[in-house]
Amino acid sequence: MARATAAKAALGDRVFVLGHHYQRDEVIQFADVTGDSFKLAREAAARPDAEFIVFCGVHFMAESADILTTESQRVILPDLAAGCSMADMAVLGQVERCWDTLTDLGIADDVVPVTYMNSSADIKGFVGRNRGVVCTSSNAKRALTWAFEQGEKVLFLPDQHLGRNTAVLEMGLSLDDCVLYDPHKPQGGLTAEQLRAAKVILWRGHCSVHGRFTLDSVNDVRERVPGVNVLVHPECKHEVVTAADYVGSTEYIIKTIDAAPAGSAWAVGTELNLVRRIANAHPDKQIMFLDKTVCYCSTMNRIDLPHLVWALEELVAGRVPNQIVVDAATAADARVGLEQMLALP
Repeated sequence: MARATAAKAALGDRVFVLGHHYQRDEVIQFADVTGDSFKLAREAAARPDAEFIVFCGVHFMAESADILTTESQRVILPDLAAGCSMADMAVLGQVERCWDTLTDLGIADDVVPVTYMNSSADIKGFVGRNRGVVCTSSNAKRALTWAFEQGEKVLFLPDQHLGRNTAVLEMGLSLDDCVLYDPHKPQGGLTAEQLRAAKVILWRGHCSVHGRFTLDSVNDVRERVPGVNVLVHPECKHEVVTAADYVGSTEYIIKTIDAAPAGSAWAVGTELNLVRRIANAHPDKQIMFLDKTVCYCSTMNRIDLPHLVWALEELVAGRVPNQIVVDAATAADARVGLEQMLALP
């Protein structure tokens, strides 16, 4: 801890440390700003005088920060192994083959691609090139509303659960309006008729943390804790979101519990580091993890204090470690999708 404090002090205003909500407490304590992935990318862009942006998150987040910051700034990811399994479930070649399938069927012109922030720069670039938009868990409804104003169908990448929950529970579409495209099967495992009839084509991707919560988890906690409020992230499965009392983004989860009355009980379906941090901040409320099995985001958890100390001390020594650089062409295309998101009404 002393080494991190000393290195950060030596760098002064030259460094700006971002900490995602799912990070360990030992890392969060050194963050200048905490938040979800998009908030942190915007915070980085709002600090043009900071020479170094140390992003304590995962790879796609650091990419977004590099896209939104100036050429003179350098984005550092303390551990390059900190990836995102959901983002890895949609790679550019697969998505381009899917688009070719839609083109061959004569429906691509009617499809607007929407990608979740939790995707690679390549996928954001694809969306930007094809008149689409990037979204977050908090503005997915606005993004889908905009997309349906541009075309008749949506290709939603890469999280099937956020896409399905938004389309059905917030947009009023039916489950039959949605089809699941499996990139590992010919034509996504779907018939031409299914693709033509669908309103929302969902990519077969999911979050390994939020996907573990089940309807049994909800039923079990309701039996054990009378009057409990079930609060979950929209990356959870449809049946879990449907059974919950409250559904929303990471920021929504934090604000909801902040505003809750003392003595209230909450079972929270999101990453464990955040749930524990919220519980510690609200000793007057009963806050618990929705699932009985402890589950951290394994890739996010790769950023630990030793990696942060190493990154900061390397910068003090005049070396730039683990710089994340998105090539200019991809960054330009991705910025189109990101800026379209910022322009959403």
